[in-house]
Amino acid sequence: MAIAAKFEIDYVQYMDAEGRLVRDDLPEFARNLEHMVELYKLMVSTRIFDAKSVAMQRTGKLGTYASCLGQEATQVGIGSAMRPEDVLSLSYREYGAQLFRGVQPREVYTYWGGDERGNDYQQEPARHDFAWAVPIATQCLHAAGAALAFKIRREPRVAVCCVGDGGTSKGDFYGAINMAGAQQLPLVAVIINNQWAISLPRHQQTGAKTLAQKGIAAGLYSVQVDGNDIIAVRAAVEEALERARQGQGGSVIEAVTYRLSDHTTVDDARRYRSSDEVTEAWTREPVKRLRRWLEAQGAWDEAREQAWQADRDEWMDNEVNAYLQTAAPETGAMFDYTFAELPVDLARQRQSAIDREH
Repeated sequence: MAIAAKFEIDYVQYMDAEGRLVRDDLPEFARNLEHMVELYKLMVSTRIFDAKSVAMQRTGKLGTYASCLGQEATQVGIGSAMRPEDVLSLSYREYGAQLFRGVQPREVYTYWGGDERGNDYQQEPARHDFAWAVPIATQCLHAAGAALAFKIRREPRVAVCCVGDGGTSKGDFYGAINMAGAQQLPLVAVIINNQWAISLPRHQQTGAKTLAQKGIAAGLYSVQVDGNDIIAVRAAVEEALERARQGQGGSVIEAVTYRLSDHTTVDDARRYRSSDEVTEAWTREPVKRLRRWLEAQGAWDEAREQAWQADRDEWMDNEVNAYLQTAAPETGAMFDYTFAELPVDLARQRQSAIDREH
C-alpha cells in the first residue's frame, strides 16, 4: 500500500525538572548568564504579581482574575523572543509576556477591575499589541489578520498568538492556522498546554497524541517543547520567528506546562482534579528549575533572591496604589470603544445612562 504522507513531532528540552541540562548545545542567549538572570527575575516578578492579584480579588479590589501560576517560563519565553515591532495577540493570562513587553500591573488591574482603559497600554512595544481576548481562540484570527497585513505590506514583522489547549478545539484556531498555511503568513501560534480547559482534561478535548500536530494539517512547521523550560520555549519561539521573517511561513509550538492554580478566581479546581496530580506538577514547576540552574552556575544565591523579593514587594505596592488611585471612568465610556460611529439605539442608551447619573 502506498503512503500518502508521514510526519513526526520533535520534542525540545534543554533543562530537566531538577535544573540539570539534558543537552550541551545551549542557544547563544542561554550562554549569557546575565541575560538568563534577567529572565529569571521577570519570572519571579510575574509570580509575585500573580499572587498579589489573587489577593486583591479576594479582598474585593478586582473582579474575576485568571491566574498564571506555573506558566511563567512559557510566557516570559514568548515575550523575550519577540522583537519590539512584532505583535502579540493573547488570551487572558499571558502576563509574563505582557510584562516583558511593557504592560504595567496597574493596567492589568484596571482591566480586571472592570475598566476598559486597562486595554490602552501606555508603553511600547505593548502599545501596538492586541487587547485581552476572553472569547476562546478568537485572538488567533486577529493574529492571522495582522500577519496577512504584514505580508501585504512586505514588513519584516511577525504576529504571535497564544492559545490554550482547549482553544485548539475551536474553529477559530483551525481557521487561523489554515489561513497561515495557505497564504504562507508570518504567524507563530503558541499553544500553552496547561492540561486543563477549566474542568475538562486535555485527553477529553482531542484524540490527537500531541496538540502540535494540529499544525501539520495546516502545512505549518510544528514542534512540542517543555513549557516549564524557559530555554526550550525561548529557543523554539526564536526559531519560529526567524523562519517567518525569512518568508518560510508560520509555525505551531505546543508548550507543555501545567496550571497550578484554579482556572480563575471563580473556579475551584479541587472539584475535578486530585491533590496528588497538583503536588506532582509542583515538582516540575519552572521558577525553581531555573533558579537551581543559575545557582549551579554561580549566577544566583539566596541573598540576591531576598533582595529581589523585597524590590518586587515595593514595585507591587506602587502599582497597586496607582490602580487604586485611578479615577473611575465616566458613565458614557462603556459605549465609546466599540463603534467608530455609535448606532442610534446605543447613542440613546448612552445618553439615558448619563442622564440617570445626574
